[in-house]
Amino acid sequence: MPVSDAWHQRLAQARLSRQQTQRWRTRGVVAAGTLDFAGNDYLGLAQDPRVSEAQAEGARRFGSGAGASHLVSGHLEIHEALENALARWTGRQRALLFSTGYMANLGVLQALANADTAIFQDRLNHASLLDGATLSGARSRRFHHRDANDLNRLMDRSQCSHKLVVSDGVFSMDGDGADIATLAQVSQRHRAWLMIDDAHGIGVLGDNGSGCVGTRWGSADVPVLVGTLGKALGTAGAFVAGDAALIEHITQFARSYVYTTAQPPSIAAATLKALEIVQGEPEHRDHLNANIAYFRRGALQLGLPLSTSTTPIQPLLLGSEDRTLGWAATLAKHGLQVGAIRPPTVPNGEARLRITLSARHGRRDIDRLLEGLNACQRAEATCHA
Repeated sequence: MPVSDAWHQRLAQARLSRQQTQRWRTRGVVAAGTLDFAGNDYLGLAQDPRVSEAQAEGARRFGSGAGASHLVSGHLEIHEALENALARWTGRQRALLFSTGYMANLGVLQALANADTAIFQDRLNHASLLDGATLSGARSRRFHHRDANDLNRLMDRSQCSHKLVVSDGVFSMDGDGADIATLAQVSQRHRAWLMIDDAHGIGVLGDNGSGCVGTRWGSADVPVLVGTLGKALGTAGAFVAGDAALIEHITQFARSYVYTTAQPPSIAAATLKALEIVQGEPEHRDHLNANIAYFRRGALQLGLPLSTSTTPIQPLLLGSEDRTLGWAATLAKHGLQVGAIRPPTVPNGEARLRITLSARHGRRDIDRLLEGLNACQRAEATCHA
């Protein structure tokens, strides 16, 4: 068999296997006028004209791209200004920019850990954290979700001199938050470092929108803080914040930082403007929180299977994959886009609609969503009658 045929056969077999389990993903183009309840633009800043204009001005001033890695000639004054602003915002000595959150987590874990390191991860951590631990070659253990006793039990068994506890700040599929105080206590008891990926908390939670860690817990409690810029801040990229020694180490040893082109300077300029808005206009968070409360009241009145989440991530736990896809299709007919989340992204039997709320949504938007969800229930009841 020619080599090219062997490869085509391999791809075809992988495709068939996923299609037979009804887990083949499709990518669509969002139609004009569709209400987005699937994205992570929690404060609506991706559509804020001030952020867009800052990006355009950044491109005019600095060019459309950085042209090189940070360590060659791609680190510009606008990058430096953004890193300094992020460090101040999170109460850390320094911050370091990455092009994506995935690259940040891969780079940090690969730079910090090796075969002599024990990594302890929450079972529901993001894929980038799991992949980063694998890339590092460290000994990795996963503790039960938000279960400090299980974490403590696993750490008691470890003989490694270097231990790293890793958790999402807000869990992306469930919307619940990590118990930072308890994680910090358990980590310190075992002389371990704690790393929090606050992708879905930055801009939304905490004092001044600085996240679920923010300035409440400093570097002594949470030595490694990762945040993304493409969610509540509405732009793109990510950062890691910590003390100077940590940031210098990651700068030197994180391959996903050293060997890639720096973030476009226009994105850094837009992020600085978004950060200014987040810090100076708390009304966006207030409106978001009011939307969350309004949706939850309406959903509970309809008897929808809500979780206990109080963040913008509001999953409806439908269980069946077919049911989840059916509800998502019905909502799409009503001009509503939601995330239909199935295994392997979530465990078997825990398929769900991942509904996300934004400060851009108005009450009428949420009413449309609730009407669509009610239509799903009615259609289901008719089928079972």
